[in-house]
Amino acid sequence: MATIEQPETTDAGKKSSEKFAFSSSVIIASQPQSVAAEALRTLRGVIMTQHVQAGRRALAICSPSSGTGCTFIAANLAVAMSQAGVNTLLIDANLRSPGLSDYIRGPRSNVGLVELLRDETLPLSEGVQIVQDNLSVLHAGNVDDDGIQNLGGQAFQNLVGTCLREYDLTVIDTPAANRFSDCRRIASVTRYALVVACRERSYVNDVKQLVNELQFEKTAVIGTFLNDF
Repeated sequence: MATIEQPETTDAGKKSSEKFAFSSSVIIASQPQSVAAEALRTLRGVIMTQHVQAGRRALAICSPSSGTGCTFIAANLAVAMSQAGVNTLLIDANLRSPGLSDYIRGPRSNVGLVELLRDETLPLSEGVQIVQDNLSVLHAGNVDDDGIQNLGGQAFQNLVGTCLREYDLTVIDTPAANRFSDCRRIASVTRYALVVACRERSYVNDVKQLVNELQFEKTAVIGTFLNDF
């Protein structure tokens, strides 16, 4: 597990060291020479040229069913983008089963996505934590039913709008589409989505159905990624 020391300015203007660690599942950092890491860098290149450089600043990571590695792709893609100098924010919006902390471990803020949606007077900076240069994270927070419902409200739209102004790219992890409508609601706000499928787990018809549903919600699907890792 790779440990990162991140200086953070305190209220008193002094810097204190917070430690974050990538799990071995963040292969773009733990196994940079692997075939999987190279595939992720290829994905990064596509998103850089066809998405970020076109002025698009948000991307929802969606999957037709659980177990496809949606969070795995979201975490690795965010780290890969930050390594390329893209100021990236990674948001855990899978409020059904938050999993980002399994990939990026460290001190947790008392404020997460749920708290920011519940109280719009809280600034985004209250929940966002800097992991390393060009990489910040916003964890799910203390999940409850009200927080989940707020994903479809104006508060979430306002929060995403703030993210678009403050970061080059905001990557948002979402729950599986076959169980909840959250991913389609989130993607309708980000306006762009990447669909993740998994070999021997995902069915072609399910992937096609999700793509059609996203497009019906006016979301541009920038592509699909076959997770074979």
